[in-house]
Amino acid sequence: MTGEEGKLLTREIVRIATRGSMLALRQSGMMKAALEKLWPHIGFELLTIKTTGDKIVGVPLAKVGGKGLFVKEIEDALLDGSADLAVHSMKDVPAVLPDGLRIAALPEREDPRDALILREGGSIGELRERAVIGTSSLRRAAQMRAVRSDFEIRDLRGNLDTRLRKLDEGLFDAIILAAAGLNRLGWQSRATVLMDPVEFIPAVGQGALAIEARSEDLEILRLLEPLDHFETAVAVRAERSLLRELEGGCQVPIGGYARVAGKVVELFGLVASLDGRQLFKVARSAPLEEAELLGKRVAAELLGLGAKQVLDEIYGSAPMGPNGV
Repeated sequence: MTGEEGKLLTREIVRIATRGSMLALRQSGMMKAALEKLWPHIGFELLTIKTTGDKIVGVPLAKVGGKGLFVKEIEDALLDGSADLAVHSMKDVPAVLPDGLRIAALPEREDPRDALILREGGSIGELRERAVIGTSSLRRAAQMRAVRSDFEIRDLRGNLDTRLRKLDEGLFDAIILAAAGLNRLGWQSRATVLMDPVEFIPAVGQGALAIEARSEDLEILRLLEPLDHFETAVAVRAERSLLRELEGGCQVPIGGYARVAGKVVELFGLVASLDGRQLFKVARSAPLEEAELLGKRVAAELLGLGAKQVLDEIYGSAPMGPNGV
């Protein structure tokens, strides 16, 4: 190790914590390659960690405590020093981080849209009556019921390749996945319909990666600085502010999509009832420096429109998880 890299780091190897799914390894591998290109004299290695969410596969996420299940063991490894940084799908990261950890970088976002994959191709309108739609997301389920009330929504868990296999085996007429995952694995041709993110609002942080590190680990924070993408960071900041204000959990269909347009950030927020009969939507914009305030404003408007009653009913009937889907 020589030159500027040697001044940046006192450890020999930087350990990158990741889940072990095909998609997680592809994403963490992309970040490892980017860091190796930036800092060629520093050694980076992947540390694969199996999370509670990976172990519990036969139960809907809404019943087992939320998507924080996919990051807890990884965050524990950061806190105890077993890992130096972690790569997550941003939508899996709880709205509130543990003390001592921070999101150190948000690389440029992939496609934030949801992708509908029909087993036999065609369009949504061509799906048979009472078509079976697979998804593990209450947000997607509620919005699909709003598209067509006759759809039969069934829970679909598993890694991306597992979900596609279940579709191909005929267990579903269609499934909904994040377009970003398909793109990163080179499977974008499988998408039949890419849903308009303004009309069919994605999960908060969908398509973005989060690189998490210890708040006081200045060496690692300096290594990660070049990976941070300004527009992505602004958009995700607005979305996560919305999520925090709504205290969103996996038991609640909450969506948030923000985009930077010149000197302003636009935010589209959603709260839906579980049956999809009530969809509350708000769209507002603000200067870039007011991204977090914008999230709070949109949340307040959603609550004022009637979302509060929906949230109160769901919160009163189920224990809350730490994140929205």
